[in-house]
Amino acid sequence: MPDNVAMSRPWVLHVDLDQFIAAVEVLRRPELTGRPVVVGGRGDPTERGVVSTASYEAREFGVHSGLPLRIAARKCPEAVFLPLDGPAYEEASTAVMDALRSLGVIVEVLGWDEAFLGVETDDPERFAVRVQKTVLAATRLHCSVGIGDNKPRAKIATDFGKPRGMFRLTEENWSDVMADRPTHALWGIGKKTAKRLVALDITTVHELARADPHLLAAELGPTMGPWYRRLGRGDDTSPVDATPYVPRGRSRETTFQHDLSDWADVAAEVRRLAGQVADDLVSLERPATRVAVKVRYAPFQTHTRSVTLAEPTSEVEDIAAAALGLIAKLDHDRAVRLIGVRAEMSTPSR
Repeated sequence: MPDNVAMSRPWVLHVDLDQFIAAVEVLRRPELTGRPVVVGGRGDPTERGVVSTASYEAREFGVHSGLPLRIAARKCPEAVFLPLDGPAYEEASTAVMDALRSLGVIVEVLGWDEAFLGVETDDPERFAVRVQKTVLAATRLHCSVGIGDNKPRAKIATDFGKPRGMFRLTEENWSDVMADRPTHALWGIGKKTAKRLVALDITTVHELARADPHLLAAELGPTMGPWYRRLGRGDDTSPVDATPYVPRGRSRETTFQHDLSDWADVAAEVRRLAGQVADDLVSLERPATRVAVKVRYAPFQTHTRSVTLAEPTSEVEDIAAAALGLIAKLDHDRAVRLIGVRAEMSTPSR
């Protein structure tokens, strides 16, 4: 074969829709094009709630996901605030994933707005352009594409290509691109883990990649410690898997517009949420094996408690009893701003 003929090889592409929720809302309301848009809660910035997503125009003012709506309004008073509309985003997501599957490649859905593609090609950038054009033609939504020789590298690469672009990150350029970046730049390491690494004098990706695996195992666990080191090297062998995602749990929560000091009211809300969770389990035909509660005290301190059930169940009385037993162990002298109930479900039979 001539030297100038490129060979096809396997690649992983990570497709991430740009400002997905905000983009869907702008498609429904074209008059909002170019304006700062913030989506979250019931769309009322005077209420308690957090930002689910913000358009790029709003992000220029420091608005980001997870920011309280009231603070978002102070940072960007000109923003248009909109309520969450789950069914609309689900419909748009389905159209995106159908467009990706039309390319004849393996598609592993990660959520509403992102997916891995398993692609065999001699020109991944050209295929990435095809992906972007296909999604845009089918949905009028723009996406960014990360190109990698495995899933973590493709996932991380996407951020370098945003918005509407692409970036290739492989073993070849991993060190040049990632070595001096903080460890929380890695997919799979959050701010809490990064702090634990700092306590071990590990602050950068390069330092993590060269860390003593025995030290990491001793300090972070025999499984997770060595895994974090592999993340630092960008190593991964997991395949792109088209198996449909099966949720492991169902949760419901409420943010109170005024803090609750009477724990009888908190208990009543727990019963209501437990009923909703139980209804979800029945509709999915998957009983719970574990129940958890989440409480956020005023002003903003969150605690969780969980318990394994004696046997799998979808009965509302059992879910509620477990949740109420958990909140009985919490600090009842503090006011509550959020309460949540979650059920971890049994694995469905095949």
